[in-house]
Amino acid sequence: MALSIFHNPRCSKSRKTLEIIESQNIEVEIILYLQHPPSASELSSLLKKLGMKASDLVRKNESIIKELNIDLSSISEDDLISMMIEHPILIERPIVYNESSAIIGRPPENVHELI
Repeated sequence: MALSIFHNPRCSKSRKTLEIIESQNIEVEIILYLQHPPSASELSSLLKKLGMKASDLVRKNESIIKELNIDLSSISEDDLISMMIEHPILIERPIVYNESSAIIGRPPENVHELI
């Protein structure tokens, strides 16, 4: 079973989640999503697998929200998806997924649900 991970090497939770996957000798595709943001359809697919709305996946305390003066309570789900694509730092991480399901690795041990 192959897994993919939206990975930020600077994030301790992301590093720990990847470490857990690799310790199980599971094939994993590492997606450096800050350099290669997902498309709208990819992000929508991930949201379905996660069973979440875009508003649940946004990192609400990122400085870019204050810098851009964004009111998260008044923005549509589609606009949130567009905003996360334009500013991928806003996507909660790490996201680990396979063909049928996904989890957020917070805490990293959540990944055991997929492996």
